[in-house]
Amino acid sequence: MSVQLSVLDTAPIWQGQRPADALHDSVRLAVEADSLGLCRYWVAEHHNAPFIASCAPPVLVAAIAARTSRIRVGSGGVMLPNHAPLVVAEQFGTLESLHPGRIDLGVGRAPGTDPVTAAALHRRPGAEFEPLVEELSDLLLRGAGGEVMGDISGTTILAVPASGSRPSLWVLGASPASGELAGRLGVPFAYAYHVRPVGVVESIAAYRESFRPTAWSAEPWAALSASAIVAETQAEAHHLAGPTRVVVAELLRGRRNGPNLPPAEAASYRFDPREKLAVTQHLRTHLIGDLATVRDQVTELVASTGCQEILALTLIQDLAARTASYRLLNQAVSAVPVQA
Repeated sequence: MSVQLSVLDTAPIWQGQRPADALHDSVRLAVEADSLGLCRYWVAEHHNAPFIASCAPPVLVAAIAARTSRIRVGSGGVMLPNHAPLVVAEQFGTLESLHPGRIDLGVGRAPGTDPVTAAALHRRPGAEFEPLVEELSDLLLRGAGGEVMGDISGTTILAVPASGSRPSLWVLGASPASGELAGRLGVPFAYAYHVRPVGVVESIAAYRESFRPTAWSAEPWAALSASAIVAETQAEAHHLAGPTRVVVAELLRGRRNGPNLPPAEAASYRFDPREKLAVTQHLRTHLIGDLATVRDQVTELVASTGCQEILALTLIQDLAARTASYRLLNQAVSAVPVQA
């Protein structure tokens, strides 16, 4: 079996674009991903970021699922400490009821924003991720046989839309502790390689070592998210990666306060020597290049991590070029077998 390719999308907002434009681009890209035969399409949760329009995963998932027919659609992820598990179970149970067999619920622990905005979300200070995931899992498993009648005393709580319509639960993370939690719960695990490349080998190993079969999954399934830009030539791929370089530099400066720059403007961005070195080091873990180059990069990444799926995050302004990147990346990934 070859490695699977999926999409991780933040609905990036570009200079001169409205958030609505970014959201419509996400739906259009999902339709293209569906026609390419990709495995799944996930949308992220971020807040108060003027360069990201993906703030409400269940709403965007609903729009994408309604416009596609085959591809799995879900969250990558819902930041669970920002939400009540019952509400999340009801939302994604509703989505699974409307689109049976196609909905994924990936959950993570990070706030997806700055501390002030996290407080505005009423994020619970000190909320422990593991009990929240366990509560969510229990709610989704409760009534799995389709029964919706609870205890008339009101002591049995049901996420009614999830009764008999259970989405696929995933744990997202970037540490061995997250991998171990996913393994104990018996759910698929997605490692945030694009955020924290170091630690991926240990985290996926911890997941496999702790995995036990459950009602969620009989076998372990490990995915990782990676930034990826593929083009017909090396030169074109690195030109398209210009905005990504600017993003990294601005994060180093602590001033990500505007939409993403288009490639032409990114090409004239001035990096100081420290930033140039940091950006070069950071992009070493990105999948950037032509088809042959990226195929070699994917082969090495799969061999070192043992992942079975890549969730590709592609920051390209032009939708046609972004679609073409996924098409080429799919050729590269499908040529790589899953490690035994």
